[in-house]
Amino acid sequence: MTDFGTGKYAVSVTLDSLQDGQRTVITTNGEAIAQGRRLYVRFEETLKGPQGDPQSVRTTIKLTPDELKLIRHGAVESEQSFAEGRKLPGFYRSPYTQFNLSTDVRKLELVRQGRSLSVAWEYDLYVYEELSGQFAISLHIQEEQ
Repeated sequence: MTDFGTGKYAVSVTLDSLQDGQRTVITTNGEAIAQGRRLYVRFEETLKGPQGDPQSVRTTIKLTPDELKLIRHGAVESEQSFAEGRKLPGFYRSPYTQFNLSTDVRKLELVRQGRSLSVAWEYDLYVYEELSGQFAISLHIQEEQ
């Protein structure tokens, strides 16, 4: 059983995503809110819009001992859930497109050391029940001193 404690604190976040041999790494600052068996991590991402203009997206990651949920609001609205051995529904919406998706998770590992946390997961992404891509993601959250 993982208990994250309680309280709010500043964190640095590194999200490393590998899809079909293409790696994307995001490093940013955010905040963590611990509520017993749940940990919420919030941060801002800047995405390139269709004309190359920067667009802000507020990302919230909700962690429990056996599930991770990724929620985005702003230029993009999306929700994805990840639990090992389960296929879970989600969605993606932008001003230009929208679709339902699901994630079929092969692996979800959570390693905690104090207020530092590493999460790694691998999954198949399905869009309209068609396999769209295979992903390997690692997330590292480090308390700011």
